Amino acid sequence: MTALLALLLAALLGLSACTGAEGGGGTPQGGDEPEAPPPPSVTLTPEAGSESVAPRDEVSVSVTDGTIESVALTNPEGEEVEGQLTDDRASWSVTEPLGYGKTYTFSGHAVGADGTRQAIEGSFSTVTPGSTIGVRSNVGDDQTYGVAMPIALTFESPVENRAEVERALHVETDPEIEGSWAWMHNGTSAHWRPKEYWEPGTEVDVRADIYGVDMGGGAYGGNDLTVSFSIGREQIVKANTQTHRMKVFREGEQIADYPASFGLESDPGRVTRSGTHVVMSKHATYFMNNPGYGYEDFEVQWAVRISNNGEFTHAAPWSVGDQGHRNVSHGCVNLAPEDAKEYYDSVLMGDPFEVEGSSEPLTPRDGDYHDWIYSWDEWTGMSALS
Repeated sequence: MTALLALLLAALLGLSACTGAEGGGGTPQGGDEPEAPPPPSVTLTPEAGSESVAPRDEVSVSVTDGTIESVALTNPEGEEVEGQLTDDRASWSVTEPLGYGKTYTFSGHAVGADGTRQAIEGSFSTVTPGSTIGVRSNVGDDQTYGVAMPIALTFESPVENRAEVERALHVETDPEIEGSWAWMHNGTSAHWRPKEYWEPGTEVDVRADIYGVDMGGGAYGGNDLTVSFSIGREQIVKANTQTHRMKVFREGEQIADYPASFGLESDPGRVTRSGTHVVMSKHATYFMNNPGYGYEDFEVQWAVRISNNGEFTHAAPWSVGDQGHRNVSHGCVNLAPEDAKEYYDSVLMGDPFEVEGSSEPLTPRDGDYHDWIYSWDEWTGMSALS
């Protein structure tokens, strides 16, 4: 019996060895032939034949299963548009706005892993606007302003598509500060102000990338705008129409206390408005005009404009006896000549001028720089993105 079992085991081992020698039951070695790599595939954005493309829309070429060998986008004059190729050469994008009402043409080649070349070709046209709207700024390059200065961008016509335009407006500050845009004057201006007065020494960069932006009603942005400026020292006026005083504070310390005469309180048309005004301009000599009150081209010295409602500080030698005691002006802040000159010499555009005590508040109709009459919640609610 033992001998028989040994013979059977030997037979089985021999069969197993023969099977292994056949390469796994007769299956051919090496598997299927490898597939050839696919040819490169080119995607154009916008698609060839597209019309009414906005000059700031995405314009790009992307390649799958290959890389970009060469690429160009040319305008009708044959000039190449600036663009950037990614490091892996899989995509290329335009880096400058296009023109209005022009046809642009792609050219070049993509190449696949096996050397197969695919043409990059196709054309598209940009929109022809019904009109363009330009923008200008109230602040200038390399200028220094007071701590209440708003950034005011004024558009040539009312903007309908305010949310899209606001997305193209940018303010960068150093140090970083919280602020917001608000739309005013029926959409003809957008103002940016910080939540609180600017921190002295802040550096500010403003960018309005509105060229090519759909502003609504068939109008598109007519120009871009950039401007950089600084915020100077902190100087704040606190004036009170009931105490008849105008006090000046520099970096929190009082540096002046002037007797003043404000607008006559018995006439609502002459009352100096309460609220935070902002210095808008200053003039060594200025000619006042108010035909409704019987004077035209009335000359004053050391005039500092604090609203568009005819409110100034200025020298008023004729009312020195009233200054510090009674309000007799037509809305201006009357000062003695030496006091008016001293304040004139100290002031920056954008300085806050806070008035309290009068019966009439500062309102939007009183001028462009009424930004600080609003609470922060009211202000942010005037953003098109709120």
